[in-house]
Amino acid sequence: MHYYWSEFVRLLVTPFEHRQLIWGIVPLYFGLLLGETAPTKANFRTALQTGFSFLWAGLQWLFGPGPAPGGPAESSASMPVRMFVTFLVLTFGAVAIFSAWRKRFPKHGRFLGHTRFANYFMITIFPMQAHFLLWTWARLFAVVIFAAPIWLALHFGLMPFRGRK
Repeated sequence: MHYYWSEFVRLLVTPFEHRQLIWGIVPLYFGLLLGETAPTKANFRTALQTGFSFLWAGLQWLFGPGPAPGGPAESSASMPVRMFVTFLVLTFGAVAIFSAWRKRFPKHGRFLGHTRFANYFMITIFPMQAHFLLWTWARLFAVVIFAAPIWLALHFGLMPFRGRK
Protein backbone atom coordinates (compact mmCIF):
# COMPACT_ATOMS: atom_id res chain seq x y z
CA MET A 1 0.00 0.00 0.00
CA HIS A 2 2.97 2.28 0.67
CA TYR A 3 3.95 2.03 -3.01
CA TYR A 4 0.51 3.19 -4.18
CA TRP A 5 0.54 6.02 -1.65
CA SER A 6 3.90 7.24 -2.99
CA GLU A 7 2.57 7.06 -6.57
CA PHE A 8 -0.53 9.00 -5.54
CA VAL A 9 1.55 11.69 -3.86
CA ARG A 10 3.77 11.88 -6.95
CA LEU A 11 0.66 12.51 -9.07
CA LEU A 12 -0.38 15.38 -6.81
CA VAL A 13 3.07 16.95 -6.39
CA THR A 14 4.46 16.75 -9.95
CA PRO A 15 2.39 19.62 -11.43
CA PHE A 16 3.70 21.97 -8.75
CA GLU A 17 7.32 21.02 -9.47
CA HIS A 18 7.06 22.37 -13.04
CA ARG A 19 6.09 26.00 -13.55
CA GLN A 20 4.58 25.32 -16.97
CA LEU A 21 1.95 23.06 -15.37
CA ILE A 22 0.81 25.49 -12.66
CA TRP A 23 -1.59 27.36 -14.98
CA GLY A 24 -3.18 24.08 -15.96
CA ILE A 25 -3.64 22.55 -12.52
CA VAL A 26 -4.60 25.47 -10.25
CA PRO A 27 -7.99 26.11 -11.96
CA LEU A 28 -8.79 22.41 -11.49
CA TYR A 29 -8.12 22.65 -7.74
CA PHE A 30 -10.23 25.79 -7.62
CA GLY A 31 -13.01 23.95 -9.49
CA LEU A 32 -12.74 21.03 -7.06
CA LEU A 33 -13.15 23.31 -4.04
CA LEU A 34 -15.95 25.28 -5.70
CA GLY A 35 -17.71 22.05 -6.63
CA GLU A 36 -17.36 20.68 -3.12
CA THR A 37 -19.10 23.72 -1.67
CA ALA A 38 -22.01 23.46 -4.14
CA PRO A 39 -25.14 21.41 -3.43
CA THR A 40 -24.81 17.68 -4.14
CA LYS A 41 -27.66 17.59 -6.65
CA ALA A 42 -26.63 17.86 -10.30
CA ASN A 43 -27.89 21.01 -11.98
CA PHE A 44 -26.99 23.19 -14.94
CA ARG A 45 -24.66 25.41 -12.92
CA THR A 46 -22.64 22.36 -11.87
CA ALA A 47 -22.73 21.11 -15.47
CA LEU A 48 -21.14 24.41 -16.51
CA GLN A 49 -18.43 23.92 -13.87
CA THR A 50 -17.81 20.36 -15.05
CA GLY A 51 -17.69 21.46 -18.68
CA PHE A 52 -15.21 24.22 -17.94
CA SER A 53 -12.95 21.89 -15.96
CA PHE A 54 -13.04 19.23 -18.65
CA LEU A 55 -12.40 21.68 -21.47
CA TRP A 56 -9.63 23.40 -19.50
CA ALA A 57 -7.84 20.13 -18.76
CA GLY A 58 -8.33 18.74 -22.28
CA LEU A 59 -7.01 21.90 -23.94
CA GLN A 60 -4.03 21.96 -21.58
CA TRP A 61 -3.22 18.38 -22.54
CA LEU A 62 -3.71 19.01 -26.24
CA PHE A 63 -1.86 22.32 -26.56
CA GLY A 64 0.25 22.28 -23.38
CA PRO A 65 4.00 22.44 -23.04
CA GLY A 66 4.58 18.88 -24.23
CA PRO A 67 6.99 16.33 -22.78
CA ALA A 68 9.18 17.49 -19.94
CA PRO A 69 12.81 18.08 -20.91
CA GLY A 70 14.72 15.09 -19.62
CA GLY A 71 11.42 13.56 -18.59
CA PRO A 72 10.18 10.06 -19.24
CA ALA A 73 10.13 8.85 -22.81
CA GLU A 74 6.63 8.05 -23.97
CA SER A 75 6.01 4.55 -25.19
CA SER A 76 4.15 4.00 -28.43
CA ALA A 77 1.43 2.20 -26.46
CA SER A 78 0.64 5.15 -24.18
CA MET A 79 0.14 7.75 -26.94
CA PRO A 80 -3.23 6.31 -28.08
CA VAL A 81 -4.38 6.12 -24.44
CA ARG A 82 -3.37 9.74 -23.85
CA MET A 83 -5.12 10.95 -27.01
CA PHE A 84 -8.25 8.90 -26.29
CA VAL A 85 -8.49 10.32 -22.76
CA THR A 86 -7.89 13.86 -24.04
CA PHE A 87 -10.59 13.69 -26.70
CA LEU A 88 -13.01 11.93 -24.33
CA VAL A 89 -12.53 14.72 -21.77
CA LEU A 90 -12.94 17.42 -24.44
CA THR A 91 -16.13 15.76 -25.69
CA PHE A 92 -17.60 15.46 -22.18
CA GLY A 93 -16.67 19.10 -21.52
CA ALA A 94 -18.37 20.33 -24.67
CA VAL A 95 -21.51 18.26 -24.00
CA ALA A 96 -21.65 19.50 -20.38
CA ILE A 97 -21.40 23.15 -21.43
CA PHE A 98 -23.94 22.63 -24.21
CA SER A 99 -26.28 20.94 -21.70
CA ALA A 100 -25.91 23.85 -19.28
CA TRP A 101 -26.59 26.32 -22.06
CA ARG A 102 -29.70 24.43 -23.23
CA LYS A 103 -30.72 23.66 -19.62
CA ARG A 104 -31.31 20.08 -20.63
CA PHE A 105 -29.16 16.99 -20.15
CA PRO A 106 -28.93 14.32 -22.84
CA LYS A 107 -30.48 10.95 -22.06
CA HIS A 108 -28.29 9.26 -19.40
CA GLY A 109 -26.11 12.38 -19.32
CA ARG A 110 -27.07 13.78 -15.93
CA PHE A 111 -23.67 12.67 -14.60
CA LEU A 112 -22.24 15.69 -16.44
CA GLY A 113 -23.77 17.86 -13.73
CA HIS A 114 -21.71 16.23 -10.99
CA THR A 115 -18.64 18.44 -10.93
CA ARG A 116 -17.33 17.28 -7.59
CA PHE A 117 -15.56 14.13 -8.56
CA ALA A 118 -14.73 15.06 -12.14
CA ASN A 119 -12.09 17.49 -10.90
CA TYR A 120 -10.50 14.83 -8.69
CA PHE A 121 -9.86 12.66 -11.72
CA MET A 122 -8.63 15.59 -13.83
CA ILE A 123 -6.18 16.58 -11.09
CA THR A 124 -4.82 13.09 -10.51
CA ILE A 125 -4.31 12.16 -14.17
CA PHE A 126 -3.06 15.65 -15.12
CA PRO A 127 0.70 14.94 -14.88
CA MET A 128 0.35 11.76 -16.94
CA GLN A 129 -1.75 13.46 -19.57
CA ALA A 130 0.63 16.45 -19.69
CA HIS A 131 3.62 14.19 -20.54
CA PHE A 132 5.38 14.72 -17.20
CA LEU A 133 4.76 11.20 -15.88
CA LEU A 134 4.16 7.99 -17.77
CA TRP A 135 0.80 6.25 -17.74
CA THR A 136 1.23 3.13 -15.62
CA TRP A 137 -1.16 0.64 -14.14
CA ALA A 138 0.21 1.41 -10.68
CA ARG A 139 -0.62 5.12 -11.02
CA LEU A 140 -4.07 4.39 -12.39
CA PHE A 141 -4.64 1.95 -9.54
CA ALA A 142 -3.49 4.62 -7.05
CA VAL A 143 -6.05 7.07 -8.48
CA VAL A 144 -8.80 4.49 -8.00
CA ILE A 145 -7.66 3.32 -4.54
CA PHE A 146 -7.59 6.82 -3.08
CA ALA A 147 -10.74 8.08 -4.79
CA ALA A 148 -13.11 7.07 -1.98
CA PRO A 149 -10.93 8.27 0.94
CA ILE A 150 -10.31 11.63 -0.76
CA TRP A 151 -14.00 11.99 -1.57
CA LEU A 152 -14.94 11.24 2.06
CA ALA A 153 -12.36 13.71 3.38
CA LEU A 154 -13.56 16.45 1.04
CA HIS A 155 -17.23 15.66 1.59
CA PHE A 156 -17.10 15.75 5.37
CA GLY A 157 -14.28 18.28 5.65
CA LEU A 158 -16.07 20.90 3.54
CA MET A 159 -19.59 20.09 4.77
CA PRO A 160 -19.76 23.20 6.99
CA PHE A 161 -19.25 25.38 3.89
CA ARG A 162 -21.74 23.59 1.64
CA GLY A 163 -25.05 25.21 0.88
CA ARG A 164 -24.43 28.49 2.69
CA LYS A 165 -26.17 31.52 1.27
